[in-house]
Amino acid sequence: MIKLLYAVLLLLPLNGYCYDLYLVRHFEKQSGGTDPGLTQQGQLRAEALADYLMPKNIQHIYSTKYHRTKQTAQPFSKRSGLGVQFYSPKQLTAFAQSIKALQTNVLIVGHSNTTPELISALGGVATKIDESEYGELFILQICDDRVNTKSIFISAP
Repeated sequence: MIKLLYAVLLLLPLNGYCYDLYLVRHFEKQSGGTDPGLTQQGQLRAEALADYLMPKNIQHIYSTKYHRTKQTAQPFSKRSGLGVQFYSPKQLTAFAQSIKALQTNVLIVGHSNTTPELISALGGVATKIDESEYGELFILQICDDRVNTKSIFISAP
C-alpha cells in the first residue's frame, strides 16, 4: 500500500501543474496630472486586495512604473515581503511569455487598456474595462495548456 502511495505521488507532477495569475487594473486614481496617484478610496481598495491575496502563495509582483499601479501593488508587497518588478506595457506579448515560463502564482497590476490585452496574451478570456471601472480582479488558473478565466470584485471597506 505504501509503495502504491509513493508511486501516485511521484506521478502527480507529470499529470500537470497548475498556477494562478492575478491581474488587476490600478484602483481609483486622482484627477489631473500626467502620473496621478491613488485616491483615498483607491488606497483602501489596495489594502483590501492585499487582504484577499495574502493566502494565495504569490511568488512575484509586477507593475508598470506609474504611481497608481505601484500604489495598487504596494500594500501586498509590504505585507508579503515581495518586491515589485516592473514591466513595459508596450511589450505585452514578450511579458506574457516570461510570466508563463515562471509557472507560479503572480500578481500583475496594469491599466484599463493593457490588462485585457495581457489576459488575451496569456490565453485567458478578456473583457473590456471601462475607464470608470475599478475593482475587478481577473484570475487565470493555468493547468498545462488550459486556461480558466474568472473574476471577482475587490471592494473597499
